[in-house]
Amino acid sequence: MAKATKKQALGRGLSALLKDPENDINSAKDKNADKVVGSIVELDIDAIEVNPFQPRTSFNESALQELATSIKELGVIQPITVRKIDFNKFQLVSGERRFRASKLVGLNTIPAYIRIANDQESLEMALVENIQRQDLDPIEIALSYQRLIDEISLTQEQLSDRIGKNRSTIANYLRLLKLDPIIQTGMRDGFLSMGHGRALINIDDLELQLEVYEKVLADSLSVRDTEKLVKSVQSSGSLSSEKTKNTPKVPKEIKESVKDFSSYFGAKVDVKVSKKGNGKVIIPFSSQEDFERLTKLIHSEK
Repeated sequence: MAKATKKQALGRGLSALLKDPENDINSAKDKNADKVVGSIVELDIDAIEVNPFQPRTSFNESALQELATSIKELGVIQPITVRKIDFNKFQLVSGERRFRASKLVGLNTIPAYIRIANDQESLEMALVENIQRQDLDPIEIALSYQRLIDEISLTQEQLSDRIGKNRSTIANYLRLLKLDPIIQTGMRDGFLSMGHGRALINIDDLELQLEVYEKVLADSLSVRDTEKLVKSVQSSGSLSSEKTKNTPKVPKEIKESVKDFSSYFGAKVDVKVSKKGNGKVIIPFSSQEDFERLTKLIHSEK
């Protein structure tokens, strides 16, 4: 307990040092920089702004509330990381969930590691740290990879070395960004897994891609079933032919009778037959009056 109190007091002391205009630290060479950079400092929450480079764009509200409850009871166990951007002004590099949860419970200060970094270094630190998290969805990871490639000017090989992932893994994530935005949203919301996404990306036609996506959701298809469906659609060129292939053929005798039904009712009667041989007859009507007309025809046969 004594050690924790001493550490907290030290953090408050460093915080006071940062608020002293005569000790404004802007680089690792400045006076007292060695005391602050890399140390845990109690910072005013109001002196911290969120990181515009944060790859995560959505936060689960219930999980955030649970974290807020934990922080209220136990405090912030793992410090956030910030970079100094101006006198007594800081920007989050990592730990936005802890920062948001701390604000929810009304904390005035939060423990933080201080870094001195330019925008590019801050972006790289934020992206690389977030990529290592276990709770990012596949699209968030893919967007982080793409930003590192575009904004830090890394090749896939350099990115592979930087984050310790195989180049093929990186390529598979990046391919997900070619999916229709609606499907990407479905993945972010947890309706599809990365395996589903990797199967759907093989369909170049975005309209057809969406049709297959809707069928995957409607039928709760597994990844393996989705892969089979995609191969079938690729060979046929459409989803409608896949539906026709799986729909049992109506026997010739029934087709002939349907013509008689249509003629009698004055409407195009449809028949659906299951694989077991049973089925149903569908008689359409266009209005209330038309329905009454059909009803009279049926009653007249009694």
